[in-house]
Amino acid sequence: MLELSILGFLAEEPLHGYELKERITALSGHVRPVSDGALYPAINRLVAAGLLDQRTEEGASAAPRRVLSLTEEGRAELMRRLRTPKPAEITDQVRFNTVLSFLRHLDDPAEQAAVLRRRLDFLQAPASFFYRKGEPVRAEQAGDMFREGMLRVARATGRAEREWLTAAIDTLSRAAS
Repeated sequence: MLELSILGFLAEEPLHGYELKERITALSGHVRPVSDGALYPAINRLVAAGLLDQRTEEGASAAPRRVLSLTEEGRAELMRRLRTPKPAEITDQVRFNTVLSFLRHLDDPAEQAAVLRRRLDFLQAPASFFYRKGEPVRAEQAGDMFREGMLRVARATGRAEREWLTAAIDTLSRAAS
């Protein structure tokens, strides 16, 4: 997800490493903070793969800084990743939010809707944080108020997300027609 975030933010505008780190942290930092030890090796891998370009620019009051931008190959890789997210990028909420953050870069409403449909299909399958005899435990069956609270919040969040996904898919499907 770090590489997807890097590609996605650089699709919007060139950034230097610190700005990029700040944007990634704002997107998912409260759940999965990004360290310099993860960010800069990822940037170097993307540069080596020809997906990013870098140039040196004078710093305002500091040392020169590297400004990163997306290459055409990088843009193509971003589009590929957005068209075909991995299963974990559909099922994991934080990862899906990263995909969702950059999905607008896909030009085709039908392709956007296909990604949203995958998430909706996942959310419509019965699931729980807890299982009893192989069956999902509902909030009313949790057995304690804390697990019941978790399950009620997840139910409400899931319902809201399914409603939004359904409306968004409908809008995109009309735009694709």
